Amino acid sequence: MTDSKYFTTTKKGEIFELKAELNSDKKEKKKEAVKKVIASMTVGKDVSALFPDVVNCMQTDNLELKKLVYLYLMNYAKSQPDMAIMAVNTFVKDCEDPNPLIRALAVRTMGCIRVDKITEYLCEPLRKCLKDEDPYVRKTAAVCVAKLHDINAQLVEDQGFLDTLKDLISDSNPMVVANAVAALSEIAESHPSSNLLDLNPQSINKLLTALNECTEWGQIFILDCLANYTPKDDREAQSICERVTPRLSHANSAVVLSAVKVLMKFMEMLSKDLDYYGTLLKKLAPPLVTLLSAEPELQYVALRNINLIVQKRPEILKHEMKVFFVKYNDPIYVKLEKLDIMIRLASQANIAQVLAELKEYATEVDVDFVRKAVRAIGRCAIKVEQSAERCVSTLLDLIQTKVNYVVQEAIVVIKDIFRKYPNKYESVIATLCENLDSLDEPEARAAMIWIVGEYAERIDNADELLESFLEGFHDESTQVQLQLLTGIVKLFLKKPTETQELVQQVLSLATQDSDNPDLRDRGYIYWRLLSTDPVAAKEVVLAEKPLISEETDLIEPTLLDELICYIGTLASVYHKPPMSGPPLTTSSVQMGAVDLLGGGLDSLMGDEPEGIGGTNFVAPPTAAVPASLGAPIGSGLSDLFDLTSGVGTLSGSYVAPKAVWLPAMKAKGLEISGTFTRQVGSISMDLQLTNKALQVMTDFAIQFNRNSFGLAPAAPLQVHAPLSPNQTVEISLPLSTVGSVMKMEPLNNLQVAVKNNIDVFYFSTLYPLHILFVEDGKMDRQMFLATWKDIPNENEAQFQIRDCPLNAEAVSSKLQSSNIFTVAKRNVEGQDMLYQSLKLTNGIWVLAELRIQPGNPSCTVRAPAPTLRPWSLPFVPCQGVVLVEDAVQASLQAWLEPESVRSLKRTFLESFHIHPVRLPR
Repeated sequence: MTDSKYFTTTKKGEIFELKAELNSDKKEKKKEAVKKVIASMTVGKDVSALFPDVVNCMQTDNLELKKLVYLYLMNYAKSQPDMAIMAVNTFVKDCEDPNPLIRALAVRTMGCIRVDKITEYLCEPLRKCLKDEDPYVRKTAAVCVAKLHDINAQLVEDQGFLDTLKDLISDSNPMVVANAVAALSEIAESHPSSNLLDLNPQSINKLLTALNECTEWGQIFILDCLANYTPKDDREAQSICERVTPRLSHANSAVVLSAVKVLMKFMEMLSKDLDYYGTLLKKLAPPLVTLLSAEPELQYVALRNINLIVQKRPEILKHEMKVFFVKYNDPIYVKLEKLDIMIRLASQANIAQVLAELKEYATEVDVDFVRKAVRAIGRCAIKVEQSAERCVSTLLDLIQTKVNYVVQEAIVVIKDIFRKYPNKYESVIATLCENLDSLDEPEARAAMIWIVGEYAERIDNADELLESFLEGFHDESTQVQLQLLTGIVKLFLKKPTETQELVQQVLSLATQDSDNPDLRDRGYIYWRLLSTDPVAAKEVVLAEKPLISEETDLIEPTLLDELICYIGTLASVYHKPPMSGPPLTTSSVQMGAVDLLGGGLDSLMGDEPEGIGGTNFVAPPTAAVPASLGAPIGSGLSDLFDLTSGVGTLSGSYVAPKAVWLPAMKAKGLEISGTFTRQVGSISMDLQLTNKALQVMTDFAIQFNRNSFGLAPAAPLQVHAPLSPNQTVEISLPLSTVGSVMKMEPLNNLQVAVKNNIDVFYFSTLYPLHILFVEDGKMDRQMFLATWKDIPNENEAQFQIRDCPLNAEAVSSKLQSSNIFTVAKRNVEGQDMLYQSLKLTNGIWVLAELRIQPGNPSCTVRAPAPTLRPWSLPFVPCQGVVLVEDAVQASLQAWLEPESVRSLKRTFLESFHIHPVRLPR
């Protein structure tokens, strides 16, 4: 009897019976009991109560039983972390077992148990297994490093496992090499700033050697790694291509696509004059054609990748048109993709063959496919000029079939042909007008109106035709109404005496009887043009139109080059690049003890070019950051100096990636992620709501508790449709700063309540204080100087920001994007000094001085700390108060991670006492 018997028994008291069997002295009975436990676990029963009894079964030489126990442990260790530690000794012991299968099984299971308490015990056994004499154990340990890195990245780096992984690339066993590459690639994806796969010609040679001997999945990992390498010259590129080419004949389609990716990338370095280049093109075609003989799902993936390849290098498949001809039993998604590739490969040499095939498709029974086929004929006419006449003739033949949807698609397509070849095929207009009454689709009706209006002078009864459309003007779609308005105005400008009444009627309908703003605006523009200057109206409305492009649906070249690097992945199926990696780590901050002022601050007051001590004073720059500026790869979440993250640029302040604020397990299946943004003076909370429950969620509302800066929702939480299970919705909630105020600890703490039809849920989050920096935070120079002088020297905080190799102009521009303004700049003994101000939404001013040494990757911040009245004062808007210790935190929040800020705040409070000082009004 098979193991299926374990899934059929359901009886009461089973847990008690299993407990007894697990503690039996008979090995077979124990094994049977563990199988029953695993079966119950598999079908969803909670058997976690048996955890200690199952763990006791680990002490066995039976490999099958050990595997079952390890499976149970992986499933329940997270919910029973304290109990899971009981198994650690057995794991350590099994990692030294004489049987390599047991050693590998132990280290694999330890890697799969995602419990922080166990990871520290995993290090020593993992280190031994990485250097194990058996390659099976080494390859398993390599993957375990990647799993451990996902749990605790810092631990992996501290223990030196990454260096050991790099050493495994030189291993004698190809599978160990493949797994080491896979693990390093996985780690590198989550840490794009790290250069883990430091490839060089020697390591590439080792990878190519292993490529021929490892399994198919190992080959994929190695090929993907090779695709990230840049050869030093065309000779090396050709050498790699020659060694990768045999993979094109592999039976696994994933290996084939990975090999194609490598070859497509390295072909960029090969001269087209080389004989090898032509040979390589010929070798690429057969494997791609072979992929189309697989099942439909694989065909579709292959076709989406071929679509990219054809756009980049159409010469590869220019002689293979026939393989893309549609078969009668192809699914619709395969048919449409083949059709698209046929158009891309269409040329003067094969256009007759393509048109004959497309005409055949136009008689199919699948309506969507027929429509695409008719449109494809029009695309052929636009792409291959020599075939335009033949395409128009084919379209006229299809119109004669009188099949309604065929006729309508043909008219839409002929409109595009008229735009591409004006004054060339107008003889077909009469045939089109015969079918005017049968048009019922908005796009076809709009196309027909455009044709009548554009060629009104050649159609005797153009006014009658357009008037027939006007009768049901209010029932037409917006697309038809807009086209009808323009068409009748064109007709009036060409035949003013005959159509004056008609144009008055359409302008009245568009402006007085319509509630569509687009239609009304266009109507008013035409009316004023016609009434004030008919000649100008003619020049505008009847202006010569640009020809439509040959290929409007080609992927933009830069994006195409990027997608070629992702052949064989989901990105190549969606034709969208994958999302960028997680944010980079922050630079460290330390307190400094250097006097940054250096005397001579009075030079900020004057306009003379020479400052005290012969230093030059210049006004702060307003130019954008130079494109050539180098930026460090290691900056932080709130690091406004980071020029590589795509955020914090001059177009807007830094936006942190969304973080999970309310996990689903704490909110009955509702997961809330979010971040805060400030754009053009408006603060928003960008939320992502995910329903991980089994019921629909509705009736959402949100409320904030009183907080330090009076943040409150400026509008209700709008979730327009019920949130179904496994559905996610993105919402941007506008915020105001006019809510109730109460000092929070920490200062930027925000307590939120979210209600839905299930319950009310509470969570708190820290908002970045730079969203409170207002746009008018640039203080007048004289006021800046007067305020700065009033602050005692002992009330100062100084600290350094490391790994920030930007010049003064870049720093100033970068900080200005987050409303931290440079009031003045001067140069003292070769060091740039930036004097900066910012203003919070409640009227608090913050002053700071930045000292930047050209060529030194560190800059120093100095923030004076004046005193205040009691705590209530800073939270009264527009009090004009200078700086308090929490406002110091506010200014630095824009540069440092919250942990660093909190540490700095503690140091600041220990070092300085607060006394009251007011800014002059």
